[in-house]
Amino acid sequence: MAVKNTAQVIIGGKIITLGGYESEEYFQKVAVYINNKISEFETMQGYSRQPMETKHMLLELNITDDYFKAKKQAEVFEQDLQQKDQEMYDLKHELVQLRMQIEEAKKQVREAAEQKTEMEGKVAELEKQINELLA
Repeated sequence: MAVKNTAQVIIGGKIITLGGYESEEYFQKVAVYINNKISEFETMQGYSRQPMETKHMLLELNITDDYFKAKKQAEVFEQDLQQKDQEMYDLKHELVQLRMQIEEAKKQVREAAEQKTEMEGKVAELEKQINELLA
C-alpha cells in the first residue's frame, strides 16, 4: 500500500499543507503551477479590481480549461499510439507474408535448378544416343 505524504507549499503567498499519495516534489509542482496561473492573472489589466470570488472563479475556469485541453491532447496521443500500433502490426504481418513468399520462391528456384540439372542430364543422354545412332 502506498504511503500517504504531506508537504507544506506556498500558494498565493499563504502556506498550505497538502496531503496525498504523491511525492513532495509533486505537491511543489502543483503549487508552482497554481502560483504561475495567479501571476498570469495579476498581470492582466483590471484583474486586481475584481472581487476575490471572481478572481477565484477565473482561476478555477482557467485551470479547468488547461485540464480539458491536456486531456484532449492525451486522447489524441492515445489515438495516434493506437494507430501506430495497428500500422506496426500490419507491417509485421506483411513482413511475415513476404518472408513466406521469399521462402516459397527459393523453394521454386531450387526445384527449377533440380529440374534443369535433370533435363540437362536427359539432353546429354539423348545427344549420346543420337551420336551412337549416327556413328
